Amino acid sequence: MAQSTTVPASQAPAAQQPAETAGGLTGSVSDENAWDDIGIAIPAFPTNQSVPTAAAGGNTQVLGRNLANVVYDDLKNNGLFKPVGPDRLPAIGFATVTFPQFDGWRARGADMLVQGFVKGGADGNLTVGCYLYDVQLGQELAREGYVVKPADWRRAAHKCADMVYSRLTGESPFFDSRIAYIAETGPKGHRRKQLAVMDSDGANHRFITNGQAIALTPRYSPDYKSIMYLSYLAGSPSIYVYDIGTGHQRLLYRTHNETIAPRWSPDGKTVLFSMSSNGNTNIYKMPSSGAGQPVQLTNTPGINVGGSFSPDGSKIVFESDRSGSQQCYVMNADGSNQHRISFFGGRCATPEWSPRGDLIAFTNTASFRIGVMTPTGGDVRMLTNSWQDEAPTWSPNGRIIQFFRTQKNTGDTSIWQVDLTGRNLRRLPTPVDASDPAWGPVLP
Repeated sequence: MAQSTTVPASQAPAAQQPAETAGGLTGSVSDENAWDDIGIAIPAFPTNQSVPTAAAGGNTQVLGRNLANVVYDDLKNNGLFKPVGPDRLPAIGFATVTFPQFDGWRARGADMLVQGFVKGGADGNLTVGCYLYDVQLGQELAREGYVVKPADWRRAAHKCADMVYSRLTGESPFFDSRIAYIAETGPKGHRRKQLAVMDSDGANHRFITNGQAIALTPRYSPDYKSIMYLSYLAGSPSIYVYDIGTGHQRLLYRTHNETIAPRWSPDGKTVLFSMSSNGNTNIYKMPSSGAGQPVQLTNTPGINVGGSFSPDGSKIVFESDRSGSQQCYVMNADGSNQHRISFFGGRCATPEWSPRGDLIAFTNTASFRIGVMTPTGGDVRMLTNSWQDEAPTWSPNGRIIQFFRTQKNTGDTSIWQVDLTGRNLRRLPTPVDASDPAWGPVLP
């Protein structure tokens, strides 16, 4: 848990909040023009008194540097900013957090300044404050405070980075979120595939399943309480729902027919999946509670798979070979009005609707590149150009796409992400090979 708390006001005058629709320090990473680097200084977060803590570092003084480093890494890896971290900056005093020395930071060429503090409580919990200053104007742009358990200290840093990102770009946050994925080990052709989770920056990796059975295609529930995935635990492909709070899982659906690609509806009440029968594969939906029978949504010869709901739940994008090759289609949530949207000359697979609703990410399986297009199939853009990229998943704010890449010859897999400009490409660290990422929403 990360509980918001009030932090002391700074001595710097507060800047006017930007309008919701325009003006201020807003921008969009979907803008094709080059983003001007913003120099952001992030010194170590001081403490009022160094006390022992179970968080990384062992005491609040060391933890303050670790917090600043996570904020620095988040903003640097995003590719939009030009931050300078605590290892290259002088330390600041606790009182200076709310009384920034703007002249000194101007002399260093900083445009923005992120200062924070950490305090240890008698109950063992930590209070973390975070302030964003405009150095050139000498103004406070934003401040927030969080109370976290020692085990959740990184969440406080991610929330600080989210505050900075949102205030400077005008976009929704995404750093305080998690990713479910498939951890892969073993030789090519005989891979051990386990369900695993990690923070949005690759930290706090944790296996969920033990590898006894193959796990595939995980998806976080919209409320973050569950992960749905496909397992061959009993020999047949079956849909399981893993309860994150209790660690227990329940069988949602199993038949002797091939079943693939389960997906949640935006309200978490409905599940989509594809199932083979009599030589064809079609898309079905059923209540996520498990009550009731599946309802068939598609009914054409061939393969119909990969359903993904629009954010308002009214439509579903999926792939089908009914035209002779893999292409992307859209239908209403009840299966009506099925129509093709991809006509770019390649093949379209694994479509995923953006949480903003403005774009659909997909895999061009003719060249295994990741692309985006509008829900009507317009403005097609390829974002990657490597050996084999596939299975896109969106960041909670709909501005970054993760996918997995298979290395030529070896079959090794890894998770990568790229923003909508296609310029900020980077690999996420994982302890073993990784595939099939599924980015969850911002943590509650």
